Amino acid sequence: MRLVLFSLAASLAVAAPAMAQGETNGMGARFDVHTGAAWNDGRSIQGTVGATLGYDIATGGNTFVGLEESVDKVLTSQDKARFSTTARLGVKATPNDKVYGLAGYTYGAGPNGAHIGAGVEHSLGQQYFTKVEYRHTFNEDNARDSNAALVGVGMRF
Repeated sequence: MRLVLFSLAASLAVAAPAMAQGETNGMGARFDVHTGAAWNDGRSIQGTVGATLGYDIATGGNTFVGLEESVDKVLTSQDKARFSTTARLGVKATPNDKVYGLAGYTYGAGPNGAHIGAGVEHSLGQQYFTKVEYRHTFNEDNARDSNAALVGVGMRF
């Protein structure tokens, strides 16, 4: 866990000059809060809430890559929060919209496992954005796979 947080902090520190210039193209450091529905295959839907800290880098043309660390909590569960380290790869479909795929690893309370998903992020100006995202986690230890459909609001800094 410390290694994940250290690597995220190091990547943000390296990107500080870009943040200081005030990225206006939808790239750079970002933070969001999100909520939605979570369910295990074959089980009932539960509410979830969480937050994400990440960084996106333009890779040429309209494409970008990103790295993020997130924390999520199922509201009806007594379990502690689950963390995720995720890479994003996407395209700026319009000047205000990003479409992306994601892959990473979820760990913490409950079973650990690799996850994949996709999302859309819509810019509300230079600093703020909304997002809609789906994640499917392939849980380890014979646990049922889990899913999450999320909506969020965030800001770039």
